[in-house]
Amino acid sequence: MPDTPGGVTRLERLLPALERLAGSRVRVWRVEGGRARSVAGAGEPPAWSPPLDGDVAGRRWDTPEGPAWFEPVRDAEGVWLEIVEGGPSPAAALAAVVGSVLAAEHDASQVAAELSERYEEIDLIYSISEILGHTIRLDEAAERILREVSTVVGARRATLLVYDSEQRALRIVAARGMSREEAEPIEVDDPCSVAARVFREGRIVSYDPTDPKAANPGCPEGRNYRGQAFLAVPVLYAAPGARAKPIGVINLTDRLGEDAFTAGDRKLVAAIANQIGAAIENARLVAQDLGQQRVRRELELARDLQMKLLPSPLVIAARVDVAARCRQAESVGGDFYNLLNLRAQRIGVMIGDVTSHGFGAALIMAQVMAASGIHAESAQTPTDVLRRIEESLKGELASTEMFLTVFYAVVDPKAGRILYANAGHPHAFLVSAGTGEASRLEATRPPLGLATEPGQDSSREWTRRDAILCLFTDGVADAAGGRDERFGEQRVLGHVARLKGRPAREILESVHADLAGFTGGAAPTDDRTVVILKM
Repeated sequence: MPDTPGGVTRLERLLPALERLAGSRVRVWRVEGGRARSVAGAGEPPAWSPPLDGDVAGRRWDTPEGPAWFEPVRDAEGVWLEIVEGGPSPAAALAAVVGSVLAAEHDASQVAAELSERYEEIDLIYSISEILGHTIRLDEAAERILREVSTVVGARRATLLVYDSEQRALRIVAARGMSREEAEPIEVDDPCSVAARVFREGRIVSYDPTDPKAANPGCPEGRNYRGQAFLAVPVLYAAPGARAKPIGVINLTDRLGEDAFTAGDRKLVAAIANQIGAAIENARLVAQDLGQQRVRRELELARDLQMKLLPSPLVIAARVDVAARCRQAESVGGDFYNLLNLRAQRIGVMIGDVTSHGFGAALIMAQVMAASGIHAESAQTPTDVLRRIEESLKGELASTEMFLTVFYAVVDPKAGRILYANAGHPHAFLVSAGTGEASRLEATRPPLGLATEPGQDSSREWTRRDAILCLFTDGVADAAGGRDERFGEQRVLGHVARLKGRPAREILESVHADLAGFTGGAAPTDDRTVVILKM
């Protein structure tokens, strides 16, 4: 255990946490000159002293303050941990914690003593810490770091290389004594590159030109460093709980004077390389985080833009009772619906499902929304509307190999009918507000993008205050419950039939509440859209 006040202070800060873990008072003793003295603990040091000797086994002892367990701290000679009313199991665990703290303090003291003899090097490490602490971009600090390091160790030339995982190569991020443009990236499996070898092996390689027995670190042909001192140090980074991995290399060459790089130089550069390793990883994480934030902002923007493409039910609320909701599985998706005011007091209702989700499906969805608004006014029939939409999407559907199911209906209350075209959309129903009976509005043609068959319109009677149009997508019907059961069509239609006399909004909310309970509130794996329309 170190004799510095810092070591005792650190233990005193640690003891309250240990006491909370042990559930009782904890004290640390040290045996000196055959007598134990208290070195850390709450309150004043006791006037008594336990009879602790060199025996490494723990033991219970009746102290003037009551019974206590005394456990030796391993790797800390003469240090014991006292736990009032404690036992061997918790005592051993807490003693291990104390031992780790003392070992770390001891190591720090040794490093401090060693570095105190080399003030210039300490000042260099401090300067580099300051440099790295005030920047998140490595390229801003690398040139200055190389200048400081090469000056202290006496190197004319220096380079800092960082591993590029995509190219599997070391690329120069800073250089001194040469231009960065002079050197191309070094492949990590290059057998003649010392830097590549240092990276692969994760160890220091140096060359002493004054030693006639020193091996040439390069190849006989190609790169050859004979005649000049050389020091290459791996830049390592170790994530918490993981082994250190090489992420770069520092090269120092052409040492000033006749001497080669010393053992002290190697230690110094290795310490600096560790600092740089953490900085490189921090810079990478910062860049990654900034990139992820940018992607999240772009996804949020894309989602907002896509949601704004979907019309509010208010656009036709003056003429019908309608409720609609679309929930996407990702930030953007392939489900959509459209509500249109048409001539002669007619209402257009569309729902669709692109056979995917994400940006590709969102692009198709946006194009359908734009095309449907145009063609609904100019085309004569629902079938003609779908044919024109398919024609406008022919190129995109062919290149992406996507297709989409679409149901489009025109409700004509004056004529008392609903005219529709169904391009393979399975979940379209007409529900009677009187009996609650549901009638499927069958497909009239294949999905858009699968065939060129235009199909034909189909019609049903539409009676005011009786007919309820219920449309939804696969994401609703196929939603999985806790036992891998499907939510199913009948569960949706059951809500419509049960609440057939209530406003469309209440029916929609009932479906979604049941869906949330059925799935346990889990995020959807497919887009979910429901449209309820009454007159």
